[in-house]
Amino acid sequence: NRKTVVIVDDNLANIFALKAVLKPFGCNILTAVNGRECLDVLKKSSQVDIILLDMMMPVMDGYETIKEIRNNPVTCHIPIVSLTAQAMETDVKRCLNAGANGYCSKPINIYNLRKIM
Repeated sequence: NRKTVVIVDDNLANIFALKAVLKPFGCNILTAVNGRECLDVLKKSSQVDIILLDMMMPVMDGYETIKEIRNNPVTCHIPIVSLTAQAMETDVKRCLNAGANGYCSKPINIYNLRKIM
């Protein structure tokens, strides 16, 4: 039973690294470079198990993306893990208050990410 993971990050190197780490676990990986693209991916995908979402992106940032996902009855149940270099306690609370289910600071510790997932 392959899990479908959406990786959303404007840094292609981060997407590449996360794909490389998650593929061996048998994950089906979908990608987007901003929040708007993420919403488009979610519209086209019938089954998404989790979203790994960078919070600071152009076009639509992670906070606005979470808001859109949570306000949509089709996507509101999908777990979201915030990924950001902003690692202060207030940043963590802001992500969780926005509707994220978990938080992982950059650089990503893969063991912590796997535990959160």
